[in-house]
Amino acid sequence: MSQTAIHPADVTDELLAAYETVIGLEVHCQLLTESKLFTRDFNIFGTEPNTNIGPLTIALPGTLPKVNKKAVEYAIRLGIACGCSISKRTIFDRKNYFYPDLPKGYQISQDKKPICEQGGVHISFKHDGKFTEKTIRFHHIHLEEDAGKSVHDGSHAETMLDYNRAGTPLVEMVSEPDLRSAEETGAFVTEIRRLVRYLGISDGNMEEGSLRADVNVSLRKKGAPEYGTKVEIKNMNSIRNMMRAIAYEERRQAAMLENGEVIQQETRMFDVETGQTYGMRVKETMNDYRYFPDPDLSPVVVSDEWLESIKASMPALPHELREKFVREYGIPEYDAIVLTDSKELADYFGEACKATKAYKAVSNWLMGPVKAYLNEHGTEIAAFPILPNKIADLVELCEDGFVSHSVATQKIFPVLLNEPDRTPMEIAKSNNWLQNSDTNELEMMVEDVIREMPDKVAAYRKGKKGLMGLFVGEVMKKSNGTADPKLVNQLLAQKL
Repeated sequence: MSQTAIHPADVTDELLAAYETVIGLEVHCQLLTESKLFTRDFNIFGTEPNTNIGPLTIALPGTLPKVNKKAVEYAIRLGIACGCSISKRTIFDRKNYFYPDLPKGYQISQDKKPICEQGGVHISFKHDGKFTEKTIRFHHIHLEEDAGKSVHDGSHAETMLDYNRAGTPLVEMVSEPDLRSAEETGAFVTEIRRLVRYLGISDGNMEEGSLRADVNVSLRKKGAPEYGTKVEIKNMNSIRNMMRAIAYEERRQAAMLENGEVIQQETRMFDVETGQTYGMRVKETMNDYRYFPDPDLSPVVVSDEWLESIKASMPALPHELREKFVREYGIPEYDAIVLTDSKELADYFGEACKATKAYKAVSNWLMGPVKAYLNEHGTEIAAFPILPNKIADLVELCEDGFVSHSVATQKIFPVLLNEPDRTPMEIAKSNNWLQNSDTNELEMMVEDVIREMPDKVAAYRKGKKGLMGLFVGEVMKKSNGTADPKLVNQLLAQKL
């Protein structure tokens, strides 16, 4: 160890640059089935503790499991979307360990023959100010049941057990150690969350634990062939905190290596308040879970017919829609990335584009006024009060010159939000907001403005051309915002 020990806070970016971070994830995703993986108990979040349980969930003697076919189908859907090899014959295994929230004393999982193998997820992330693309490979995806939940009551020093979650179907996605930074990891989990929502197999709500990950982090010197000793950060259910945990762990391990210390293979937790990880238990050797095939469950055979029917029912995936929006609608790639952030937003854009050819204008509306409304109200596009065809009508009003963009955004749009059953044209007519293109009427307004501002007119004629905006603004005021701006500019240019 060096004479003056280096602490994680002392690790500079320059020192850290001498190391390469290696990250692998085990992402657990709860599936949106009506019942649990091996029993008919309801799979519902947020109910009273220990209400969605039955004899099998609490491991009463004589109970036998039966595989939930829908859960298997959902796992296959995910595998197809990730380009995995789908196992035609798969089995379930018993993973043996004792923990209070695991009533049976074992978890039914998959070890030797998971439902999906290999494949990966394509991600796009910002690095040094530029967008970088990369494919993160999977080792496999397997099905397993979730454990119950331990609730620690600090006031009474007691631990209470809620078995509602026990038996909930999970897919566990085990990545290869392909990730190299917190930013890549954040992009990877974000893309997985987007993917499972598009597929309709999970709500992906990390705050409810529907999506969570164990993060394996190690450091090695740049160019070193061997991986360093990894540590596992358990149960990360926030992308932001996951990135914070990785950033801290990089500096902690770098400090230890610089100090000549040996990094232990261990399980750590992340403290949200301090932004630091702390040790939970040391893994001297690999856990011996004594896996063996579950004798109560028959192998699951995936027929060619079943596999083809699942493929035929697959929805368009985010990357496919991004390519379609750029190719068919001619919008920029950045717009396409924003509009495919959620399936609901992508569907909304697609529906609006059926009612207008002004695709870029629709994109501008969704990324501008509509997005601002959603952010302000903390809601999603699914709860947006205006139907896609009404936004398309509003776009058409602007494109056809019936109203100006400012009238559409500042006047018609707010009314439409409160009265979504009305049409934009009806709102514009009833409020006298239709754009005025009457040359004679506008010419009189232009002459009035010129007569009222002789000093500004003189300045304009001496070369202060920037005053044109002032003149246009005054004419727009006189017309209550209904004057055609293009025509006003032409008339002013002529008169001046």
